[in-house]
Amino acid sequence: METNILNTYVLKALDAYPYDLEETVENLNYALSYQEDNIHALFLMGKLQAEQFGDYEKAKQYYAEVLSIKLDFHKVYSSYIQVLLWNEDFIEAQQLIEFAFTVKGLSKSEIWVLNDQLLEQKQHYKKALKSFKTAKQVAYNNDFTSFIDSEISRVKAKIKANASKKCKKKNPKNKWNKKKK
Repeated sequence: METNILNTYVLKALDAYPYDLEETVENLNYALSYQEDNIHALFLMGKLQAEQFGDYEKAKQYYAEVLSIKLDFHKVYSSYIQVLLWNEDFIEAQQLIEFAFTVKGLSKSEIWVLNDQLLEQKQHYKKALKSFKTAKQVAYNNDFTSFIDSEISRVKAKIKANASKKCKKKNPKNKWNKKKK
């Protein structure tokens, strides 16, 4: 009977998120009072902390707890990596990305995109571009492939903008730098 009540609270919290945060928190608290290591409730609590409150450290704690309970809980990986990127914990993000590639059944294209975002945040644009192409090869969804195409275009624009900035620095041609005759 307790499992049914627990599942009801978890489902109510999932249904309410992100539209009714008060109901979400109330149901999560009830669910965690029934079972403090419920991975679905802990995962949603991590999402709530990261996305609504911007408390990345607390979100990391919840996500780490989920993985300590169940390593193959697929939902947590992309959210956890995203929080690490938002919090600029690049070494941790890289380690989790490398581990995520070993998890069976996990969307590898999604992990590649997160790897690309990590490379982009580190301003390794050409490596990110190469990684996006790998993500596209392992994607099995037209919408996701279109998303990757738009990301590739965005990164190419950054590369082009950076190249033109470097060129302008090398060859400053403006009226202020010219000598008057």
